[in-house]
Amino acid sequence: MPKSKRIPEFKSYEEMGEFWDTHSLVDYWDQTEPAEFEISEQARRRYVVRIDRDLLSRVQRIARIRGVSTESLINLLLEQRLREIGERAS
Repeated sequence: MPKSKRIPEFKSYEEMGEFWDTHSLVDYWDQTEPAEFEISEQARRRYVVRIDRDLLSRVQRIARIRGVSTESLINLLLEQRLREIGERAS
């Protein structure tokens, strides 16, 4: 396998996220291994939040392109934005 197709070592989750935003797991599948984990029901809560219809459509389209759930993408975007706001407030 060419060196350019090796999964690099990451120094942070942000660096890892940036890499996977621009690369396909399909190209690195042979370097993966199975993982087992459980997610506690208490770890997550569901909230009903009204979202503008056009905004939701945009988020759903991007989620489909990235191959993630709409909920996951919304959580990621919200986390990133809150981190940005927090950094500015410090």
